[in-house]
Amino acid sequence: MIAIGKLQFRGGTNYFASVVPAAHLLLGVFIHLAGAQAADFPQASISNGQIKAQIYLPDPVKGYYRSTRFDWSGAINSLQFKGHNYYGIWFDGVDPKVINKDFPDGKVVNGPPGALYGPVDEFQTPLGWNEAKPGGTFVKIGVGVLRRGEGNYNRYIAYDIVDSGKWGVKKHKDSIEFQQEISDPVSGYAYIYRKVVRLEQGKPNMVIEHSLKNTGQKVIKTSVYNHNFLVLDKQIPGPDFTFKVPFDIKPMHAPDPSLAEVRGNQVVLMKQLSGSEEVAMPFRGFSDSAKDNETVIENHKVGAGLKITGDRPLMMSVFWSIRTVLAVEPYIAVEVQPGAEFVWKNMYEYYTLPAQK
Repeated sequence: MIAIGKLQFRGGTNYFASVVPAAHLLLGVFIHLAGAQAADFPQASISNGQIKAQIYLPDPVKGYYRSTRFDWSGAINSLQFKGHNYYGIWFDGVDPKVINKDFPDGKVVNGPPGALYGPVDEFQTPLGWNEAKPGGTFVKIGVGVLRRGEGNYNRYIAYDIVDSGKWGVKKHKDSIEFQQEISDPVSGYAYIYRKVVRLEQGKPNMVIEHSLKNTGQKVIKTSVYNHNFLVLDKQIPGPDFTFKVPFDIKPMHAPDPSLAEVRGNQVVLMKQLSGSEEVAMPFRGFSDSAKDNETVIENHKVGAGLKITGDRPLMMSVFWSIRTVLAVEPYIAVEVQPGAEFVWKNMYEYYTLPAQK
């Protein structure tokens, strides 16, 4: 049920006969990894003459991603600029038995909730989890109303979806707009979430604009970050990459010195990552000004880079990499009173530089 100009559908109990079991959400990913073409999934292309981006569309039946960790809107599976591709798949397979990720037989295998790529948002704290009893409902922004399980909340577990809400999509030549409406009378949470992915006219820049309007009875309090899965020309993360921010980095725990070092405002990879090697380093050192919400990543071997900036102050940031992908995760705080609206945006500037000979 796709129209190029506008797409609308209703998920959850109004779309399905009953609750959608989490295991059923894996179908799109398994088909993709079995060799299906990207065109088999709802998606749209946008271009400004310099950048061309391919974006998956949210769809509770046919969508590429139907799990419960990441926001369903704005997943970019390819972005091309001057012969370079910045995003793409970074795992070899998906296994519902895997919690987070695993490295069997030299492959990278993901659990379903993490099986997405490109710049993708996650609202870290679910709404209403602590108040709900097992079997009750809670809300994950950008996903929908979910069924609570036993124990503590775990982002790497796929929860049953009770209602994926009302999604709307408007496609333009150089932008695409998403809107999700959710209302959960049981938990008291409701919102209208909007996202616009826009390519700036005459510039190699992309802007992702967000707004979250609280239409429910309770305060929405969470945090959000973009995972920024970077697969730049499929280069293996290592010394060819540089990573820097505008402030001196203060690691919350130091990385393995054989893999990475912090040098002032930079993270330096000491070797090409291989096997199951991983660098996962949350860090601080930033001020309470939004000017510190900036990251520059470059690869001098292929001669390409990007600068990522946000317009809200950081509450935390994370450098993360395995042998197939490199990422920066800038977290910001979100608090929205009933009837109020919270807005923020992330800007991406793509560029080239002299390649090493």
